[in-house]
Amino acid sequence: MEQLLARHEPSVYRFGLRMCGNEDDAREVLQETLLATFKNLASFRGDSKLSTWLYQVARSFCTKQRRRHEGEPAEHAALEDVEARRVVSDSTGPDARTHARQVGEVIQAALATLPIEQREAIVLRDVEGLSTEEAADVVGIEVYALKSRLHRARMSLKQSLAAVLDDDGTELGCEGLRQELSSYAASEIDQAACAHIEEHLQTCAQCSAACESLKRTVSMCRSIPGGEVPVTVRTAVRRALLRH
Repeated sequence: MEQLLARHEPSVYRFGLRMCGNEDDAREVLQETLLATFKNLASFRGDSKLSTWLYQVARSFCTKQRRRHEGEPAEHAALEDVEARRVVSDSTGPDARTHARQVGEVIQAALATLPIEQREAIVLRDVEGLSTEEAADVVGIEVYALKSRLHRARMSLKQSLAAVLDDDGTELGCEGLRQELSSYAASEIDQAACAHIEEHLQTCAQCSAACESLKRTVSMCRSIPGGEVPVTVRTAVRRALLRH
């Protein structure tokens, strides 16, 4: 049990935190996910990685938490409420931890503005570092569908972050790709369209640089202070597991 917790507890908690937007819900998601996992571990067939299965279970409890809060005012900070000054990209020196916390607040607020399908795509791929195939398996969709959601999410997030982050100045892709993406409804992006977009990203230096810039920025979520599992949560989870 301790080996499994040491390996997977931080990522499940972090996923819940990024998807739900607050520590109380993340704690609930972590505990319910681990309880469900240990209860059903014998039925795990090994068709996918154990980590993929854990994300699938955590995703279902994130959905449950969101349904509980339907109609309630959002608890997370709106993007316009985050400190109204540009966050300088240089994170060296004694203020590195403060800078990371500022960036974390901005990114979390920007993530919260995305549609849930786009948010989970970018959290799984660019924050948690899953492969496209693994992320698609977690969500339960085809790889090309996950890629199309990811394209949209990255473009939307880059646009949101540009207002408050002083990044490397990379433009938000080319006008051609922006127009093409906006012409698609989410349900209309098929495998052929996704392949065309992939080809464009491989041949357009501007769009490719924009995506790489965004991935570097979003990956900072992995080291944002506050993403660690609090000691009180770790203790409560172990007590709950031992009781069951």
